[in-house]
Amino acid sequence: MCGIVGIVATQPVNQSLYDALLVLQHRGQDAAGIVTCEGDKLHLRKDNGLARDVFEAEHMLNLKGNMGVAHVRYPTAGCSSSAEAQPFYVNSPYGITLAHNGNLTNADELKEALFASDLRHINTDSDSEILLNIFAHELSRQGKLRIGPEDVFQAIEALHKRCRGGYAAVAMIPGFGVIGFRDPHGIRPICFGKRETEAGTEYMIASESVALDAGGFERVRDIEPGEAVMVSASGELFTRQCAEKPVWNPCIFEFVYFARPDSIIDEIFVHKARQRMGKRLAAKIKKEWEDHDIDVVIPIPDTSRTAALALAQRLGIEYAEGFIKNRYIGRTFIMPGQKARKKSVRQKLNAIDFEFKGKNVLLVDDSIVRGTTSKQIVQMARDVGSKKVYFASAAPPVRYPNVYGIDMPAASELVAFGRTEEEIGEYIGADRLIYQELDDLIDAVQKKTRSKALHFDTSVFSGDYVTGDVDAAYLDNLEASRNDEAKQERDNNKGNVIDLHNQA
Repeated sequence: MCGIVGIVATQPVNQSLYDALLVLQHRGQDAAGIVTCEGDKLHLRKDNGLARDVFEAEHMLNLKGNMGVAHVRYPTAGCSSSAEAQPFYVNSPYGITLAHNGNLTNADELKEALFASDLRHINTDSDSEILLNIFAHELSRQGKLRIGPEDVFQAIEALHKRCRGGYAAVAMIPGFGVIGFRDPHGIRPICFGKRETEAGTEYMIASESVALDAGGFERVRDIEPGEAVMVSASGELFTRQCAEKPVWNPCIFEFVYFARPDSIIDEIFVHKARQRMGKRLAAKIKKEWEDHDIDVVIPIPDTSRTAALALAQRLGIEYAEGFIKNRYIGRTFIMPGQKARKKSVRQKLNAIDFEFKGKNVLLVDDSIVRGTTSKQIVQMARDVGSKKVYFASAAPPVRYPNVYGIDMPAASELVAFGRTEEEIGEYIGADRLIYQELDDLIDAVQKKTRSKALHFDTSVFSGDYVTGDVDAAYLDNLEASRNDEAKQERDNNKGNVIDLHNQA
């Protein structure tokens, strides 16, 4: 998962881009990058690390210009390399830069075609570089010295026909403008907003609406599936539907876990959706476990808080904050290597013993992926004196890998893979395990909204991949590339990658 942002303004954009990355940091802590345009000249800074560590005063001073794009990354291949930090740049044509969130399911096929027929070289393992080169090639085919909005829209139409998977992207062309576009299924989120200044209207395109809020931009709307939005260097806005048969299939896991609760995605308030998830869980407990003996509901911070509080209120049970989180430790399931994940849990969370001692505790989390973190947290609750430890997940069992931009483990490393819910409960050591039903999750996200998203990508729960091109062979290859041994081997080989992307 990654965060992207693009801005066209009447004033320098370096600070606004940086501020946007800070509020999108939850979407990736592996690397950060900003590229700005000053006239026809590009200024780039990108590196591994958090945004606050990548950009120092000297870098910010060098990032001159009134338009730019930026990116925060987590390692979609399960490993880290500054060569794969974004935005990416391609010289021909026009000097295009691009930042991308998502994953192309036909990346290998596209990479081969780019070399064999488009005569382009791909220097990294990132499918974002592939997406950039597809866009660049389709623009170059038009053979124009200067291009207009129609040329860009035609290039994106051709890109949609070639690329499959989930993608939201922002691109910038020096002297021309910034473009935002979304895959025809609308799997990954992207929106745009505007702010009025004395000098004119300024625009921001971003992964989540919180970036607009932080910059003082008024949210206009989400970019629709298959749509492209272009803002010229002079501040003119152009939009066009560029897909033949667009449909709404946003990733439901955004609402479960990734998105900030104060974001609006496809007209759905994330906070409200998570409240409804908690209420649906409470209804299930009332129905299936009417004589429960839960004394207190405790969330596993941070994303489960909203659901846990709603659950406790609906059941009429005490709610308590029982874990203190060290906010300077990265998310555990995106850390390379299982040993690092295991070590990080107790560094990340500390239990307040008197909230647990002598009580029957219901722990609530947004989801259970590998189960190793859940297992350790259950044991932590026991170690500080809980009588019984129950566990509730605001999402259904995660049984299948994600192929649209979330670096979940290989299927065999998912705790729910090949296990019943009772067996999962035994594995994590809980006295009882309660999962959300998939229909209840869908209803919780969709309920009482003006969203057009009547259907969602629920593939990690259902195994139903909305793009229709993911078969057993694809999943077998994914299994081989995503297991911990394969990731470790790639990490060891990263020293052989040549980084040709200039860093200021």
